[in-house]
Amino acid sequence: MSMRDATPHRMPAIRGRVEAGASLAPFTWFRVGGPAAWLARPADAEDLLALLAALDPATPLTVLGAASNLIIRDGGLPGVTLRLPARGFGSVSIEADGVVAGAAALDATVAEHAAAAGLAGLEFLSGIPGSLGGAVAMNAGAYGREIVDVLDWAEIATPADLVRLDAAGLRLAYRHAELPARGVVTRARLRAAPGDAAAIAGRMAEIRASREATQPVRARTGGSTFRNPPGQKAWALIDAAGCRGLRLGGAQVSEKHTNFLLNAGGATAADLESLGEQVRARVLEHSGIDLHWEIKRIGVPA
Repeated sequence: MSMRDATPHRMPAIRGRVEAGASLAPFTWFRVGGPAAWLARPADAEDLLALLAALDPATPLTVLGAASNLIIRDGGLPGVTLRLPARGFGSVSIEADGVVAGAAALDATVAEHAAAAGLAGLEFLSGIPGSLGGAVAMNAGAYGREIVDVLDWAEIATPADLVRLDAAGLRLAYRHAELPARGVVTRARLRAAPGDAAAIAGRMAEIRASREATQPVRARTGGSTFRNPPGQKAWALIDAAGCRGLRLGGAQVSEKHTNFLLNAGGATAADLESLGEQVRARVLEHSGIDLHWEIKRIGVPA
């Protein structure tokens, strides 16, 4: 299917913003990728529901969160790309034993609100560079905890209605969730418990220090590139295969943490994806282990 074949000639009217041919590279952490045929930013959940109901079911639909674990290919995205704005989907509210937050709220922001309220159990979110909607949609995790450990429910907009599902209903597994067809996470409730404010702040400081020391947090990157195989660490397999610092075009394997790819300057999406495949091939040849991408690659080639 070509971009032209998959692109609706007209978009349903919404109260939010709609833009044709919008550049997507500025939204991604890698700062690469082609345009969206249509970029829609609905005003709120009601606006989103109306858009999903009005869209032709054959129109491709892509949801962007913080785009921290994403490569958008250089030819861009056909159909409709959704980006939920913070104004309508970024609220965070504190309850006695948990937090309810919108899908556009950054994971670190949710952790900070919980910490400020003296609620423990969500500190791990401060180590996840994304938005809550994306965290739910991929059961994100860090530092020994995952969304499945704390999720009470997630509200999901579908073409038919707004539904509420718990962790079992979403079939959460390692970096995996099963959303309803064309479903978009709008908000979620996370469990937490009253705790010692100093201990909570200390744990978050430890997580920030660990990330600073071990990951290229100030580079144009996309987080962990490959999943850890059972009983193995992807970074160690990549290092053992001689890939530390490996370059292809403007893309590079991080010297600091080998399971991170970098846009070292002028990289294309094709550079990054090709370098990742080169790393996979070298690891397979060296250790016999087939690494699986954790970063999502979407869109069409240039």
